[in-house]
Amino acid sequence: MLKILLKLRKEWKSVIIVMVLLVVQAMAELALPDYTSKIVNIGIQQGGIDCCVPEVVRQETMNNILLATNEDEIILEEYRLISKGSVSEEEYKEYLEKYPDLENENLYVLKDKISKDNKEKLEEVIAKPLVMIYFVENDEQSEEMRKYVLSQLSDEVAVNSQDKSLIEIIKMLPEEQREGMISQFGKQLDEKLGGMIDQSAITVVKAEYKAIGLDLDEIQTNYIWKSGFQMLGVALLIMVTGVVIMFFSSGMACKLAKCLREEVFEKVLKYSNKEFRDFSTASLITRSTNDIQQIQGMIQMLFRTIIYAPIMGIGGLIRVITKSSTSMIWIIGCAILAVLTIVLILFIVAMPKFKKLQILIDKINLVAREILTGLPVIRAFHKEKTEEERFDRANVDLTKVNIFVNRVMSFMMPLLMFLMSFVSLMIVWFGSYNIDSGIMQVGDMMAIIQYTMQIVMAFLMVSMISIMLPRAAVSANRINEILDKDLSIKDKEKTKKLESSKKGLVEFKNVSFRYPDADVEILTDINFTAEPGKTTAIIGSTGSGKSTIINLIPRFYDVTAGSLCVDGVNVKDVSQKDLRDVIGFVPQKGVLFSGTIESNIKFSNPNMSDEKMKEAARIAQATEFIESKPDNYQTPIAQGGTNVSGGQKQRLSIARAIAADPEIYIFDDSFSALDYKTDCVLREELAKVTKDKTVIIVAQRINTVLNADQIITLEDGKIVGKGTHEELMKNCETYRQIALSQLSEEELNRK
Repeated sequence: MLKILLKLRKEWKSVIIVMVLLVVQAMAELALPDYTSKIVNIGIQQGGIDCCVPEVVRQETMNNILLATNEDEIILEEYRLISKGSVSEEEYKEYLEKYPDLENENLYVLKDKISKDNKEKLEEVIAKPLVMIYFVENDEQSEEMRKYVLSQLSDEVAVNSQDKSLIEIIKMLPEEQREGMISQFGKQLDEKLGGMIDQSAITVVKAEYKAIGLDLDEIQTNYIWKSGFQMLGVALLIMVTGVVIMFFSSGMACKLAKCLREEVFEKVLKYSNKEFRDFSTASLITRSTNDIQQIQGMIQMLFRTIIYAPIMGIGGLIRVITKSSTSMIWIIGCAILAVLTIVLILFIVAMPKFKKLQILIDKINLVAREILTGLPVIRAFHKEKTEEERFDRANVDLTKVNIFVNRVMSFMMPLLMFLMSFVSLMIVWFGSYNIDSGIMQVGDMMAIIQYTMQIVMAFLMVSMISIMLPRAAVSANRINEILDKDLSIKDKEKTKKLESSKKGLVEFKNVSFRYPDADVEILTDINFTAEPGKTTAIIGSTGSGKSTIINLIPRFYDVTAGSLCVDGVNVKDVSQKDLRDVIGFVPQKGVLFSGTIESNIKFSNPNMSDEKMKEAARIAQATEFIESKPDNYQTPIAQGGTNVSGGQKQRLSIARAIAADPEIYIFDDSFSALDYKTDCVLREELAKVTKDKTVIIVAQRINTVLNADQIITLEDGKIVGKGTHEELMKNCETYRQIALSQLSEEELNRK
C-alpha cells in the first residue's frame, strides 16, 4: 500500500493544502462546544457577564471591597476613579451618557488597556471580597455575622450601633480584630461555596450593575448575539474548509487512479505471452477498474482520517480534561476501549472476506466474458441453461460474501450509536453530581458531551479507515503484482541497430524453445534461413510448433537455446520497437479494433495516405466488399470485428500488414478463411509487392505452400524436411503424407 501512496508525491502541493485545511477544520470544530458552553454558562446563567471583574463599580462599593482585602494596590491599579473634577468635561459627558448614575455617585471604571494576565490576577483578588460584601449587605445572610461582630464590641458601643449597617459596625472594629474576622469569614466562604466563588461573585457584579442603572437584559442579549455570530462564523469556516478539502482530496484520488490505470496499461502492453499466461484477461480488467476504484475511494477518506481524526481525538481529550479536570476521563477511556473492541471483532471477522471478494469479482468477470464471447457456440449446442447455472453459481458466491460483509458492517453503526448514547447518559449522570457540588457548570457538561462525541467519532473514523484499508490493501497488492511483474522480454540497456546490408534476413541457428514451467521443449534444434525476395513456408501437423516458430521472430517469446537473428543481429540485442517496425505480422486469428475500416488499415500509421491504404486493400482483395458498403472506408467496425465475416476480417488484417510496408512479412495461417480463388489472386498480387521482401508463411493447406522457395516441414518440434515442394515430395515422408492427405498425387503432379 505504501508504494501506491508514494505515487502522490507529484501532488505534494495539494497534500500540504489538505493537511493545513484539516488542521484548521479540526481546530474550528473543537471550538464549537466552547461556544455552546459559553452561551449556556455566561449568556444564560450569568446574564452575559463573562468575568467577576466588574467593568464599573460605585465608589462606596469599591471602598467596601478594599475593606475586605489586603490587595488594595492591585485593585486600584487597574481602576480609574471617575468624578466631575477628575476628568475633562467632555470625557465626563461621555461617561455620564454611558453611566447615568455617575451624577449621584462617583464610579470606579476598569481601564481599557488591561492585559490578560493582569485581568486574571485581578479576578483572583477581587472575587472573594465581592462575595463577602454581598453576604455582609444581605440581611438574611449577615444576621449571624452581625451578632458575632456586636459581641466583639463593648456593651455601650454595641447598644449605640444597633441601628447601623454591618459594614459600618465592621469599620468600627480595631484593625487587627477586623482583619482576623475577615480572614475567618473568608475560610467559611471557601468551605461553603468551594469552586462556586467566581459564579457567586458574578451574581454580585450583576447586582452592582443593576444598582448603577445598567440594562442587564441588553448586556445578556448582546453577549448571546455576539457568541452566536461567532459560532456561525466558525461553522461557515468548517463548511468552506470541508468543501475545499473534499475538492482537493477527490482531485488527488482521481489523479492517482488515472496514474495507476496508465501505469497498469503501459505495463500490460509490455507483457509477453509468458506474462499473459500468469494473469487472465478478466483479472487484468478487474484490477484496472474495480481494484483501482477501491484505492481511489480509500484515498479520499485517508487524508481526512490520518490528519483529522488524531487532532479531534487528542484535542477533544485535552479540552475535556480542562473542563472537568479528570473526573470524566474514565468514561471516555471506557468508550474508546469499547469502540476499539467492536471494530477489532468486526475486523477479524470481515478481513478474510475482503480478500475473497476480489477473487470472486475476478471469477464472475471471467465467466461473463467466456459466456459472451462463446455465445454462438453455446446456442449451437443449446447449452444456455447450463451456462446460466454456471454464471448463477459465480453470482451467488459473490452475493453471499457481499451480504455477509454488509451484514457484519451493518452491526457497527447501531452498536456505536448505542455506545455514544450510553456515554452521553453516563456523562449527564455523573456530571449532575459535579454540578451540584459546584465543580462544573451546565454548559461545561454539555461541552464535555460534545467533546466526547467528537473523540468517539474520531476513533470511529480511524476504525472505518482500518476496515476500508484491508480491502484497499488487497487491491493495492493486486495492482503491485502487475506493476512489479518482471518482464521476461525486455530491451537491453545498450541495444544494437539492424544491419542494412542484411535487410530482411531471418536466421534460426540451433534454436530450441520451451514454454515457461514446461517440462519438455516445444522446439528442438531449429536451423533455417529466410532470405529477402524468397518465400519460406512452414507446414506440419497440429501441435508441431509452426506458430511457436513465428512467434519467436517478433520476440513474443524468447528462444531458450540457440540464436535467432534478424538483419544479421540477434533479436535479443535489438530494441523491440526497431525489431517490430520491420515486421508485418498477420496472426492466425484476425484481430480488428473498434473504429472504421480506414482506422484498422492505417493502424501502423494514422497519417498514411489514402492512396497507400486503398492499394493495400486492393492487394488484400478487400476492395470489393469495402466498396459495397454504403460508407466505404468509413464503415464502422464493431469491437473485435464482429460485424464482418471471417474472410473479410483476414483480408483486412492482411491489408493492415501490407500498408505498413515492412521488410519481413509473417502470415500465421492467415489464408485459411479465404476461398480458393481469392487465395490464389491474393498471393499473386502479394508476390508483386514482396519480390524484395522476406515472406514467411505458416499454413495448413498444401495449396498455400506449393510455390514457396523453401518449405520447412515440422514434426514434434523438429525439422524433418527442408526444400521445395518437389524435393520434399521425394525426400520427406511427413510432407508427402500431408500433401497426399489434401490432394491426390495426380493433382500434386499437375501443380
